[in-house]
Amino acid sequence: MSSPGAARGGPGAPPPRRRRSPVLTVLALTFLVVPLVELFVLIQVGEVIGAWPTVGLLLLSAVVGGWLVRREGRRAWRALTTALQSGRMPARELADAGLVLVGGVLMVAPGFVTDLVGILLILPLTRPLARAALTGMVARRLLAGGAAYGGPTGGGTTNGPRPPRGTRPDGHDVVRGEVVDPPDDGR
Repeated sequence: MSSPGAARGGPGAPPPRRRRSPVLTVLALTFLVVPLVELFVLIQVGEVIGAWPTVGLLLLSAVVGGWLVRREGRRAWRALTTALQSGRMPARELADAGLVLVGGVLMVAPGFVTDLVGILLILPLTRPLARAALTGMVARRLLAGGAAYGGPTGGGTTNGPRPPRGTRPDGHDVVRGEVVDPPDDGR
């Protein structure tokens, strides 16, 4: 029989179970599935064109990827510094720089599937699609976490719907007041 405190989460209760983050689950699956897919594609390409041409293609994609990352990285850096010097928030430029960085890492990783995704993140023609997806994911995460109103994940503001004036997002009333310091009597 369990102790009375165990039912209410008292001293005899087991620690509460933490829910796994869906992001961690997706990452774990990604780290398991992507190498298997890459290995399958490498074997298939190797059977069609041979082992040495496959290795040559992998090396060529790494060289082309390095060149693309250098070129697009410089462009992203210039756009970022221009935005900062003009005094505007460089959200688009930061997203582009991050996408070029991730694309570069994917291009260096051996494999044709990661190379394809990396190229899509690096090329200026396809990067806006990836940026839009990234922006949407970040906005959903921030709004879900309450960051728009100084909630648990941050203290920023957004252009989303705001609670009525005089109330907080959690429904509690805001009491406006003034702090008055006690008179200084020389102590």
